Amino acid sequence: MSTREIDCTSCRSRTLVRAEPLYDGFRKTGEAYVCTACGARYASASETPFARSSARPRVFTEHDLPERIAVFGEDERRHCCGWCAHFVVNPFSQRCGLTNRETQATDLCVRFARKPDPSSGAAPEEARPTSP
Repeated sequence: MSTREIDCTSCRSRTLVRAEPLYDGFRKTGEAYVCTACGARYASASETPFARSSARPRVFTEHDLPERIAVFGEDERRHCCGWCAHFVVNPFSQRCGLTNRETQATDLCVRFARKPDPSSGAAPEEARPTSP
């Protein structure tokens, strides 16, 4: 059963209407609509005085949205091994392609080189030299 609003002609108010199925034995033959305020029955959808859908007032505006919190600057984001061009993943381990050490995606390294953007086809950045 679905509910929608009607302007009831019996009680003269805007209320919800309840659709009730009509059966002939075990076979559905149609739907009757019933006012939930006064119980007035309407035989079909064409006889039911459905309310015109009016634009509902917007309660919240764009100014009510909270400000986006920026914890890291754009230059600080994605500098872990998971975003590095040297990060090698296989089903058994994750390794650094430069040092051949086992690493995790969240590890940090001074030799970070950003992965190339697949859409641009550019080569990765050169690795920075390490300090002893």
